[in-house]
Amino acid sequence: MSKLVLLPGKERSLFKRHPWVFAGSVGRLDGRARPGDTVEVVSDSGEFMARASYSPDSQIRARVWSFDTNETIDHGFFKRRVASAVARRRAIPELTTQQGLRLIHAESDGLPGVIADLYDDTLVIQLTSAGAEKWRGALVDALKIATNCARIYERSDSDVRGLEGLEPVVGWLVGEPPTTPIVIRENGVAMAIDVEDGHKTGFYLDQRENRRRLGELAPGKRVLNCFCYTAGFSLQALAGGATEVLSIDSSGPALAMARQNLALNPSIDPKRALWREADVFSELRELRKTGELFDIVVLDPPKFAPSSNHAQRAAKAYKDINLNGLKLVAPGGLLMTYSCSGGIGLELFQTIIAGAARNVGCKARIVQRLQGSADHPVDLAFPEGEYLKGLLVQVD
Repeated sequence: MSKLVLLPGKERSLFKRHPWVFAGSVGRLDGRARPGDTVEVVSDSGEFMARASYSPDSQIRARVWSFDTNETIDHGFFKRRVASAVARRRAIPELTTQQGLRLIHAESDGLPGVIADLYDDTLVIQLTSAGAEKWRGALVDALKIATNCARIYERSDSDVRGLEGLEPVVGWLVGEPPTTPIVIRENGVAMAIDVEDGHKTGFYLDQRENRRRLGELAPGKRVLNCFCYTAGFSLQALAGGATEVLSIDSSGPALAMARQNLALNPSIDPKRALWREADVFSELRELRKTGELFDIVVLDPPKFAPSSNHAQRAAKAYKDINLNGLKLVAPGGLLMTYSCSGGIGLELFQTIIAGAARNVGCKARIVQRLQGSADHPVDLAFPEGEYLKGLLVQVD
């Protein structure tokens, strides 16, 4: 096995069990290694640090599979890791009844570059690292055994693959495409999932508990949901008893699917649901001009900052939508605002919202911090895994 030798002092993060080795930490590679091959990471003095997948085209030069010198990276390794991840979900009561569930959450489940989401009997996988690509067969076999699912679809079309020197890969790996739409029930609400063309793996499972929270807050309230996608937040608010929900998204196909999802829930009065295809940034300003006010404003935008290099530009975008969102909150109302950008930390995000409130001239208080669902764990040694952060803010 080839050895990846670190520069002096660069082993400290590995001592802390952080799973990434950056290119700037590498002194040399002893031996040959192709993309995805397992290498032994050692300190400059030769001390064993980890076994990791090698990625010569990425700034993350190696991603750790194991810190155990006695552990071999083979088919059995992936079978054990996948089985352990599934067992951890089964040990959490609130997850055992979910029809939509994240089973593998990359580094936080000890499988860098591997995402696996289960929608009823259909599993969707996303492989974003050279190591995950190398062990594709072993991972699919392990997931089939652990889930006994009817079909597996691959959505390895993330831009991150390009950073690893990988081409996009999509298609059915196991089983035949379903003859009817895939539908799950989340917090009592039916949602159709488009695994082939939807965002990410088809749905944003990380927001499950936050959608439930909105439903709890919604009775008797007028709600504005921005960047609504297929209406996960909107339908939870309507099911919870909102008097009216205005949902805005720039995507016509997403709104069409949102309307279809509404139709899957006949107990919800469709007259309480309003839809608007528009650019959210512009539409927020238009709503201000007409004097609109809402009891709850939800801002769940797409990723503005994939890395810290984009943080400054992203901060301006977050401040823009939150400033205009705050102006639409009725006195005593709530702003439910999120960032899924890895390059924007929680402290910076709160600072941005505070700056927006200051510019608006309103008094606002955090009443709850919001985060990803329990099936999206965050390894204590890998804070980068906590990409989703949210604030529930009450406005005077």
